[in-house]
Amino acid sequence: MAVLLDTGAVYAFMDRRDSWHERVFAFLSSTAEHLLLPQPVLAEACYLVSKNLGTQPERNLLLDVHAGRFELTALVAADVLRAHDLLARYDDLRLGFVDASVAALAERLAITRIATIDRRDFSVIRPSHCDHFELLP
Repeated sequence: MAVLLDTGAVYAFMDRRDSWHERVFAFLSSTAEHLLLPQPVLAEACYLVSKNLGTQPERNLLLDVHAGRFELTALVAADVLRAHDLLARYDDLRLGFVDASVAALAERLAITRIATIDRRDFSVIRPSHCDHFELLP
């Protein structure tokens, strides 16, 4: 099985001071599941890690991707359109493109499990391929 990563989980993985760090680190370090890192999540996570933790942790994250800890996953044009539709449908949530793109990728790849600390948005979204997302850890 595969798990899609959201920005909050990636950031918590990198920041030892984050309240979610221990749970996320334990899950991501021990799971045998395939960890998919959407490209928009990598960009947003790198920005936050660099801004809050410095450039060395940002480079460490990139090395983790290169080493295969996370599989970088690209959007296709249909995912961008689906993200647009999700942004319109959940306009009141102020979902944001990155979260919408994670949901769109999950639908296209038939993935039901998302590693996230964002319980609010991902618990409200009703995906087209399943009843709800399973939020981890």
